[in-house]
Amino acid sequence: MEKDDTIPLLLALQEGGADVIEVGVPFTDPMADGTTIQRANEVALANGIVGPGMCISIVKEARKKGLKVPVVLMGYCNPFIMYSGGVDKLGKDCQDAGVSGFIMVDLPVEEATDVLNMCGKYELSFVPLLAPTSTDERIEKLAKTASSWIYAVSVTGVTGARANLASDLPAFLARIRKHTDVPVAVGFGVSKREHVLDLKKNGADGAVVGSAIINAIQNAPNQEIGRASCRERV
Repeated sequence: MEKDDTIPLLLALQEGGADVIEVGVPFTDPMADGTTIQRANEVALANGIVGPGMCISIVKEARKKGLKVPVVLMGYCNPFIMYSGGVDKLGKDCQDAGVSGFIMVDLPVEEATDVLNMCGKYELSFVPLLAPTSTDERIEKLAKTASSWIYAVSVTGVTGARANLASDLPAFLARIRKHTDVPVAVGFGVSKREHVLDLKKNGADGAVVGSAIINAIQNAPNQEIGRASCRERV
C-alpha cells in the first residue's frame, strides 16, 4: 500500500458510514499504542511521513476530492508543538486545510493552554482522553476542555484489538456522564460488531476503531503489507 492510497481510504471510510475520521500523525515513540499501530508509525516514518504537515496536506487534498466528514489529527504532542511556525501556524494551516481538531494523547491539560487557545481561535476541536483511572475531579476538569466529543479509553493499557471489552466500562461511562453532556466515544480494544452494540447499550455515543481497521487494510487482497503512510481510524 502506498501513500497515494490514503485519500481513497479516507473516502471509503466516509462512504462506509464513519461519522469522524481520525488521521494519525506518525511518531517515533507511540507509547499508548499496541503493536499494530506501532508498526504503522514505523513504516510511515520510514516512508518520509514526518510531522503533521504531510497529514494536513493529505486532508486538504481529500477535501477537494469530496471528503465531507470531520477529520481530527491524532498523535503525540511533540510533533504538534514543534510544528514549523509554531502552534498558531498549526491552527491556521489546519483550518485552511479542513482539519476539524486534535487528539493529543500525551498532552496534560495543565500544559495545554496554548493549544486550547489556538483551538478556540481557529474553531478547532480539542478532544480530551479519559481513562478508567481518572478521578472524578480530573474527569470534570478534562470534560470542560471538550468542544465536540470525549475519547473514553476503555482499558488501562495500549491500543489493539481485544476479544472482550472491560467489565467495568459501564461504571466508567456513568462516572463521565455525571460531569458532562458532551458525546462520549469509546476506544482501545473495540474491534467487533458485538463491541459496538455493547457500547451503545451501555450509553456510549460512538466507537473508535483503529487497529482492526489497519489490520483489515493490511490483510486486504492485492495489498503489500507494511507500506501504510498515515493511519486512519473511525
